[in-house]
This record gives sequence, C-alpha cells and structure tokens, in this order.
Amino acid sequence: MSALVVVAGLAVALTGCGSEPASGGSSLQGKSYLSTAVVENGQPKRLAPNTRIQLQFMSDGRLSANAGCNSMGADKVSTGGGKLGVKDLAITDMGCDTPRHAQDDWLSKLLTSEPTWKLTGDKLELSTGTTVISLVDKATALPDLALDGTKWTLDTVTTGETASHSIVAGKAHFTISGDRVTGSTGCNDFQGAVARTGNKLTFGELVSTQRACLGDTADLEKTILDVLKGEVVYSITSDRLQLMPTNAPGTSLTFIGTQ
Repeated sequence: MSALVVVAGLAVALTGCGSEPASGGSSLQGKSYLSTAVVENGQPKRLAPNTRIQLQFMSDGRLSANAGCNSMGADKVSTGGGKLGVKDLAITDMGCDTPRHAQDDWLSKLLTSEPTWKLTGDKLELSTGTTVISLVDKATALPDLALDGTKWTLDTVTTGETASHSIVAGKAHFTISGDRVTGSTGCNDFQGAVARTGNKLTFGELVSTQRACLGDTADLEKTILDVLKGEVVYSITSDRLQLMPTNAPGTSLTFIGTQ
C-alpha cells in the first residue's frame, strides 16, 4: 500500500461538514464530479495527457480527489458560505511522471486554498485567484454501463487494505450475456453459467482451457477463479464494476467496462 503524505490545510475548516448549499445550488454530499475545463489567467490550462480532475464528496463529509496519479483524501470538508474548507489533505506517495506529479501538487494546493464553489444543476465550478475549474456530475458524464453485453477488463485486485495492479491484469476480462459468462483469466479462456438475483451473481462451474500459467499470471488466474466461484455481490458505478465474493470477505476485483 502506498504511503500517505499529509498536506497541512491552508484553509481553516468552517463549521459543519459539506452540508450547506451554495447560492443557486444544492449540497455536494454524495456526488462525484469530473473536470470539463480548467482556465488560468484567462487562458485554457492543458492538463497532463490522459488525465482528468476527479472530486468525490462522500455522504459523511469526506472528500476524495484525483488529478491523474495519486489519490487525495480529507476527513473533514466544509462548504459553508460558498467556500470549500479542507482541514487536512492526505495524499498517497506513488511515483508519477513529472507532468502528473506537478499536477498533483497543483490540485492539492488549490483544494487547500479555500476555493469558492458554485453548483448550477449538474455543473460545479471551483475558483481561486485566477484559476477556475469547471466540472460536471459524474453520473451525467459517465452513466452506469449495463452489466450485460459489456466487456469488463480487470483493473484492480484488492485484498484486505492492499490494492494491486499489474500488466497481466489488463488481459483478464469477461462478458455476461443473459445466463452465460465468457472470458479470460489472462492465461486461459473460460465459460459457464451465471444467475442473478438483485445485486448478486451466482456463477456455476466454469469450464476453461488448460494452458500452463506461470508466476504472476498463475497467481492472478487463481484469484480470479476463486472470486468467480459461487455467489458474489456486484456494483456498477459509471464504467467500473466491483465484484465482492461472499465466501472471501476483504477480497474484491474491480473491472473497467467497454462497449
């Protein structure tokens, strides 16, 4: 797990935790936003390649943010008086390339500078000094994908409090069509039956090819097949699917969907 670096809050937290609406808007709690544009000194600011500012306001008043590399989080966020008050911001300490590292630093300083916020419909605007970030509700920008017919490609394996990624993971995928599932562990192809009840999937015995898998590929295959054994709880948020097996608490697989 990546180490956490705590950034001292440059803004004094206001009373309350993210519950007061700004003029013309409603509470930010329980909402996620993705950037659509950034302007600095009256000119468009180009973000690092293949990145987007993401902000998630938890229902309990916490904030989660990402600028393309490290994850940021604050336990106490206030929104009173149209200002975003972040007391302390914790940041993971992963190695990033220079552009994304600089962008992480830029966003962390902005979030802790008590920026002004304005919510109009599903559009959020953060501003401080000569910088303005325009964002849109994630539910509008990235509506939830359908479980059926979507190719779900493995992105993250979580065990306990440890989340891991690997090059091999990007080769593992599956697709559900009605009561059938087909896919690959990144080494062997598999298929079988699947049933659903509410937010649960129950996988039947999967039939797979018998290629020899070695090292990380073999370990990942075992993890995938262990999860796809019996009943799992699933949830879809925009283009991400999380599977949590009922027979292995603390383990989950997160997939990214494409259609």
